[in-house]
Amino acid sequence: MNNISRAFTKNISQAFQLASEKLGTAEDITDLPQEYKELELRVDALRTVHENILKITRIHTNSSYDYPGQIQETVKVLSRSVGDQIKNLTQSPVESRETETTALPQPKTYHHALARSCTQGAELLGTEDPFGAALNKYATVQERIGDHRIKMDSEITQKFVQPFNITLNTSIQFAMRARRNVNSTRLALDSAKRRYKSIRGERSEAARLEVEQAEDQFVAAVEEATTLMKSVLETPEPLRNLAELVTAQLAFYKEAYETLAELAPEIDEMQVAQEALYRNSRND
Repeated sequence: MNNISRAFTKNISQAFQLASEKLGTAEDITDLPQEYKELELRVDALRTVHENILKITRIHTNSSYDYPGQIQETVKVLSRSVGDQIKNLTQSPVESRETETTALPQPKTYHHALARSCTQGAELLGTEDPFGAALNKYATVQERIGDHRIKMDSEITQKFVQPFNITLNTSIQFAMRARRNVNSTRLALDSAKRRYKSIRGERSEAARLEVEQAEDQFVAAVEEATTLMKSVLETPEPLRNLAELVTAQLAFYKEAYETLAELAPEIDEMQVAQEALYRNSRND
């Protein structure tokens, strides 16, 4: 019997064994060690965790994930940063056109969209108007926060999403492949055992040797899969990745807080002054 015929016979035999197990007619099913079965459950849980978290955190690879979909900004607006728009308030028409020609497309994030909208509001009202002046300041702050947001997205992508995805597609995948090999060698062993029980006479010795060989392959496969699963579960890589995620988020929220905390007193002061002017005008 050539190698192709042996492989074909082996596959047919394993398929028959698997069908017998599913139908409940298999007489002998080799059990796996309890430690191995517990490792399988833990690796399955870890794989699920990776898949579920990546479904969410992959949005950081596209910085426009929080961009308001219902707004329609013109190409002219999108091609000008808040700084450019503020500068444009003091430029001549010729200088304004030159700025628009050389400007680059701006980021499409919630914060940048809000900044551009507030700047447009400041342009419409004029910076002499208290509300227009406040919008002008707020726009600058929102653009800064948007820039920090993009930086956070980049950090999370590089230090969390990419390595987390690598773990899922390498070490976890290697362990899953080793487990499939365990299942295959286990089916081959049980098939060999079944054939050995049905054979008598001269061929029984060859069948016995086949069982021994299948047992050796099964044991080796279980040991390899056990080693790989333990390696997946013991590595500190997921915790290291999570620490990087926390660090990137902390840096962003810290910058956002400090930026807004710097602006808040100015807006409050402008609001108090406007309230006083309003009350005085009502009393006159």
